[in-house]
Amino acid sequence: MQRLINLNDLNYAATLEYLFGQLPMFQRSGPAAYKNNLDNTLQLDRLYGNPHQKFKTIHVAGTNGKGSVAHMLASVLQSAGFKTGLYTSPHLKDFRERIRINGEMIPESEVVSWVENYRINNDLWKIEPSFFELTVAMAFDYFARQEVDFAVVEVGLGGRLDSTNIITPEVSVITNIGLDHTNLLGETLPEIAGEKAGIIKTNVPVVIGTTQIETSAVFQKVADQKNTRIYFADEEFEVVYSTLGMDGKQNLKVEKNAKSVLPGLKLDLLGIYQHKNIPAVLKAVELLNEKGIHISDESLYGALANVSEKSGLLGRWQVLGNNPLVVCDTGHNEDGIKAVVEQINNTAFKNLHIVFGTVGDKSPDKVLALLPKNAKYYFVRANLPRAMDETELLHRAVEFGLTGDSYTSVAQGVEAAYVNADKNDFVFIGGSTFVVAEILS
Repeated sequence: MQRLINLNDLNYAATLEYLFGQLPMFQRSGPAAYKNNLDNTLQLDRLYGNPHQKFKTIHVAGTNGKGSVAHMLASVLQSAGFKTGLYTSPHLKDFRERIRINGEMIPESEVVSWVENYRINNDLWKIEPSFFELTVAMAFDYFARQEVDFAVVEVGLGGRLDSTNIITPEVSVITNIGLDHTNLLGETLPEIAGEKAGIIKTNVPVVIGTTQIETSAVFQKVADQKNTRIYFADEEFEVVYSTLGMDGKQNLKVEKNAKSVLPGLKLDLLGIYQHKNIPAVLKAVELLNEKGIHISDESLYGALANVSEKSGLLGRWQVLGNNPLVVCDTGHNEDGIKAVVEQINNTAFKNLHIVFGTVGDKSPDKVLALLPKNAKYYFVRANLPRAMDETELLHRAVEFGLTGDSYTSVAQGVEAAYVNADKNDFVFIGGSTFVVAEILS
């Protein structure tokens, strides 16, 4: 039995200090914080009365695109009239971004009271959860108490052993597979796919966003074992092209089985890489409708045209300013950077300035090899222990023909780029989620 107390005088900043400073946190510490089992998650879930069983869910995994897909699906469900929870990670500006209902972040007072009550009860429970395990428990309990109809739940890392993988969703979605976190998930695409496929549940349809020769058989085998239907969304739906409208949104030309559908569909997320995410969203919505969860075309149109407003998505080809054009993007692994570079190549500018930082527990070489050489670089170190030293990053970059200077902080690098950029130039900020988080904060 949990004990409850009055927490009006407790401090949100002190609560965050506990969450970030005293719990193992992958985003800051790396693999040392990774748990290779669900024991703590299951124990916490039982102690809070199995809250994940009290609402419907959609589960979203993948190497790239899962955050965008999760936000789009949450926007769709919300537009269709469902009270919709959304759990994502990591956050960029505020911890509370991770836990939302109808786009509204969990209140600070709720975070404070929940954490303090957990700490009091844990004097008896004696659980030692990671940061991620505890925040998943917080999210599921909050969603249950607020009586959401649906929760869209994004996997944190992998799938099979991720703390979110206690749910039995209406639909599972796996966006794509790339080489990321290879020290934990495997060194080949099939191995990583096997970990992501861990979210596939018996008789729960699964949508694969991107068909890949190396991984399709892995997903098909698991789906067969689980006796569930599997759909490769990009074999049905395709964004043929898009144009940028005067309203600043993408006008999408969409086909299903080579026939035009959804005329006039708009998307407020600007990255052209979102074209790869849309098929997964459209197929998931189609499957929800087949299950009697009604989502009208009107709801779909309104949702995709206003994803950022409805769900609070940040950091996906986000325009921060003009004259010069300033954009940030959280793409950070090989596939993510490929998509970013493609978008840069489709952008008009006079000179290119790139503020770039990365983490130190993964080799940056494959990413550095992809970056454009016709840019001035500002190599920075984000303010966290995992960040790669900026001078080391500069030395590694020189080997790939990239030129620039190093800066001890993200702010210094961005300031230098602003000083050097003319009004017709382009300043891109990225390389790591943490670099983007700092500039947005």
